[in-house]
Amino acid sequence: MNPATAKDRVKALVLPLALVLGFEAWARASHLQSDSLAPPSAIIMALAGAFADFSILAATRDTLFSAFTGLAVGSIVGLALGIAFGISDVLNRLMEVTIEAIRPIPSIALLPIALIALGFGYRMEILIVAFACLWPVLILSRAAVRGIEPRLIEVSRALRLPATQRVWKIIIPAALPRIFVAFRLSAGIALIVAVTVEIAINPLGLGAGIMLAQQALRPDLMLAYLVWIGAIGYALNILLVVAQHRLFGRAALSGDSP
Repeated sequence: MNPATAKDRVKALVLPLALVLGFEAWARASHLQSDSLAPPSAIIMALAGAFADFSILAATRDTLFSAFTGLAVGSIVGLALGIAFGISDVLNRLMEVTIEAIRPIPSIALLPIALIALGFGYRMEILIVAFACLWPVLILSRAAVRGIEPRLIEVSRALRLPATQRVWKIIIPAALPRIFVAFRLSAGIALIVAVTVEIAINPLGLGAGIMLAQQALRPDLMLAYLVWIGAIGYALNILLVVAQHRLFGRAALSGDSP
């Protein structure tokens, strides 16, 4: 990270910190009493308490397990389908209507079906997350494959490479930078959907922690969970941006500097 970028990031923190300090001063001056708001200092204390009794760490483990497992399943299936549709024009045309009809269905709308089929727990949440993560990977990987330089495909045919070697040696390496962008997008979706499922119906993870805090009339703890979820999402995105630049260099998007 160069000095200019570091200064820009410091400047970007000035306004949020000013707003937090201003809200803290207002909350203390007005003796805030609310079931939905709490002073930032109270939120920090609640977050420290949740770390002290390991409750937020256990909830984080449950949420990240469901999110990452669903992300892996959805990404594998989406990548396989995206490559298949990108290679075969016939298959792409045959499945276009089906894909475009299923893709707009909100993943949360599958909750009643998943709950009846799988019950509460990890499996139901993983299924919903995988469904949500499948589509970005499928759509972007299909576009990436179809955007490969045609001469690379001609070379693979001239070398008489089998279909499997053509995929592993030509198609995936050429499309990988754009596929990784799809994976980054799906990683954020996985965390959002996992927490949403837990808030809506699944009694585990960070979403369930938010609901328990709300039912206990603990706005400080409820907001502490929200702050922690935001920190996890931010850290995850930074890690993936760094990995993208380390793996692909100039092929990475220029606007995604860590």
